[in-house]
Amino acid sequence: MFVGNARCFHTMDWYRNAKRLYHPRPVLFATDLIDGEDYIKIATAEDDIVHLHNIDRYLPRKQSRFGNIWRNIVKTVLIPFQVSRLKRIARTSGIQLCHAHSTYYMVLCWLADLPFIGTPQGSEVLIRPQRSILYKYFSVKCLLAAQHLTVDSVNMQDAIMQLCGRRATIVQNGIDISAIMQYAGNERKRTHVVSIRGLTPLYRIDEIVRARALSRTKPRLVFTYPFWQDGYKTEVLKTFEPHDQDLGRVMPKTKLYEILSSSLLAISIPVSDSSPRSVYEAIFCGCCVAVTYSPWIDALPDCMRSRLFIVDVEDSLWLDKAIAHAESITKEPYRPSTAALNLFDQATSLKTVADLFYCESHS
Repeated sequence: MFVGNARCFHTMDWYRNAKRLYHPRPVLFATDLIDGEDYIKIATAEDDIVHLHNIDRYLPRKQSRFGNIWRNIVKTVLIPFQVSRLKRIARTSGIQLCHAHSTYYMVLCWLADLPFIGTPQGSEVLIRPQRSILYKYFSVKCLLAAQHLTVDSVNMQDAIMQLCGRRATIVQNGIDISAIMQYAGNERKRTHVVSIRGLTPLYRIDEIVRARALSRTKPRLVFTYPFWQDGYKTEVLKTFEPHDQDLGRVMPKTKLYEILSSSLLAISIPVSDSSPRSVYEAIFCGCCVAVTYSPWIDALPDCMRSRLFIVDVEDSLWLDKAIAHAESITKEPYRPSTAALNLFDQATSLKTVADLFYCESHS
């Protein structure tokens, strides 16, 4: 059984790949979040959803900084009820193993005394334990309680080792390569400069708009983002030029692949990053991607690393330089190496986890 957020594309992709891998055996997904805060509902009737206490109705209608704080308060208050519900689900369903995606759901599994694999998210290991002693305490407890831990980058692996002395297994964030290749294989004229990360301060979207204002080429910018922070989004939108395009959250995923397959340059310049799935999708769609340096870059196969342009955000002309590099590099279509295909295919990633850990619960 997966335990996680049903609004998260990445978690739902892991779950759906597990369903395909283990068909016809049922694979359940326990969640407390479906479609609140103006998120598009991605769970379908084909997903075997079992409900913890759903908190969507307690949340604001829009995403905002206040909404993030309020959601965390609600989730914290309801922990005893969620743990009780999770125990009941596990008991009645005969669950032998849970896979908890993100620290909150790892905490629920730990308190429910269920065997679980833990997959924390980047900021939950790299940033939040340094900001809160209480958060660090609960993080360490559930990291130590997990039967196994998976992470998507060396810097997360190192951070967990420093936090609790455990060595996590690195499993790359997989992407749907077969679906992407249906779009990436068709050569299109590449014209767009597209921002592909969340519209929140962490991803420095304001820096992208500022760089365009300072650039000589003044490119049109296209914005697509899986989530946003309402107040920050309002401020950024005020700086848009009339020819910019705000696409918001693009659904279905194949529409995003189509956009990326006609994009010259994708931009991802967060303050902190672990292993960005959207960047990998952009590379496989043939884009050049402007990124800030992070250790995950060093682990990429050469064919993927060559599609990146590493940005110095202090350089006022970084956007113009990235565009010039993109015009050069995208003259040749992206051809993934065998190493890239093996590392980043999501079905292969899930099979790796299944072979290593899932089968133990049935042996």
